[in-house]
Amino acid sequence: MKIVVIGDIVVPCDLLVEAAKSLDADAEVVAVEWPNASRQEFQHRAQNLEKNGPTAEKVPDEAYAQVADADVLLTHFCPVPADLVEAGGQLKLIGTCRGGMEHIDVAAATARNIPVIHCIRNAEATSDYAIGLMFAEARNIARGFAALKQGEWRKDYANSGYTTSMCEMTLGVVGLGNIGKLVAKKGAGVGMKEVIAYDPFVSQEQVDEQGLPVRMVDEETLFSSADVISLHMRLTPETKGCIGERLLGHMKPTAYLINTSRAGVVDKDALVKALTDRTIGGCALDVFWEEPVSADDPILALDNVTVSPHNAGNVVDALPKSPLLLARKIKEYWETGKSDMVVNLKALAS
Repeated sequence: MKIVVIGDIVVPCDLLVEAAKSLDADAEVVAVEWPNASRQEFQHRAQNLEKNGPTAEKVPDEAYAQVADADVLLTHFCPVPADLVEAGGQLKLIGTCRGGMEHIDVAAATARNIPVIHCIRNAEATSDYAIGLMFAEARNIARGFAALKQGEWRKDYANSGYTTSMCEMTLGVVGLGNIGKLVAKKGAGVGMKEVIAYDPFVSQEQVDEQGLPVRMVDEETLFSSADVISLHMRLTPETKGCIGERLLGHMKPTAYLINTSRAGVVDKDALVKALTDRTIGGCALDVFWEEPVSADDPILALDNVTVSPHNAGNVVDALPKSPLLLARKIKEYWETGKSDMVVNLKALAS
């Protein structure tokens, strides 16, 4: 077996090589570097890929040469456009040690019957953070801190008329993937009154089999019933801007929207209007439509918003552990033929 790994400044080649060797100790492993001048440059290129897809950044020439006779391609953020997929005439699997798939042409891989597998390296960290944002927004923790830093002993807030304990609040989770499931469990664990969820790909039977403390409902019921709504959706052409005027209009005027997924799933203009008009109680955002966010962004001027600079997944051990986590997911798939981490599994089976 030949495995080609493409490392970068954030997930270096040596970590990917270790993961490749854990798949097959006898494999020929070839390492290629996706060059980056600095972490700042990496972030710029990563954002470009997230916005514009796998053709937005250049692939190292060596990758095309090495993938020609490779069985497996493992990468972190190096793009995998259609021409790289086509160059890999013997490819049997493509893996990436991150959750987002914007840098990979999944359709091209599917057309070649190649499974594409990923891993959610920061699921625990992001779910922790989502719960933290719920407390921060509903109980004014960040706003109280900011006021004290300015010498103000503040007791009056936009939500002062309806502030209550978490045990009185229903949590609504939109998207029951790895992170959404953890948020549901943790929401129940901190004593929230009920956890409801909407995911068009998950049934109540599946939830019950997994022992999740969740009641599945339709989208409109979730938005009209929940006191806190936490978004855990992928940004796709179908989900872009789907949380807009219609769904925000279903929310209670005392309800909070929490987003640690992708800003693009929310219609920004509709959200700003709902917050300004106080038709929803507030929101907490760790993601923005443009990052870094501009100082004159209207979101920052609102008093019923908690914001943070895309920090939900930033823990020291998520990145270095991600290649081995990916390798475990690949092994599970090879052993069982099943995996919820193979993003095109249904397409391959059809």
